[in-house]
Amino acid sequence: MPEVRLVGPAGEQVGIVRIEDALRLAEEADLDLVEVAPQARPPVCKLMDYGKFKYESAQKARESRRNQQMTVIKEQKLRPKIDSHDYDTKKGHIVRFLNQGHKVKVTIMFRGREQSRPELGYRLLQRLAEDVADLGVVESSPKQDGRNMIMVLAPHKNVKPRTATKDAETEQDVAAE
Repeated sequence: MPEVRLVGPAGEQVGIVRIEDALRLAEEADLDLVEVAPQARPPVCKLMDYGKFKYESAQKARESRRNQQMTVIKEQKLRPKIDSHDYDTKKGHIVRFLNQGHKVKVTIMFRGREQSRPELGYRLLQRLAEDVADLGVVESSPKQDGRNMIMVLAPHKNVKPRTATKDAETEQDVAAE
């Protein structure tokens, strides 16, 4: 006659009982009989509400996935008096970072007399935000921080991060045109 080691709903040891008795106890308590350790001798079974157990384990898994997500912040540094080609190059890096799903911290460094003209940096950051508006949003607006002005761009929520191979294909397509 097959027997199982039975564990009660609160985790207490009931002991070794026949399978028929374990099923009867489960039905009387309006619970499910779940085999938790089939390789043990005798197998270990537990009285539990299986639907509730599945729901709670799914909640724990979802919570751990939410906590696991690492946000990567890439940084791009600019100067207020930037040439148009240099600006396009830096903008290309920012576009690539946003396509990969990373946040981008854009820093404008002021030196010497440039510190007395923060509006130049502000206009540059606004222009940059408008140029990449289709890929990302301004998470924190431009703020003066000592000699630097900082703005953070985040990718749109609905955009899926693209892989490096897709980026390489896109760059090849653009180069071919």
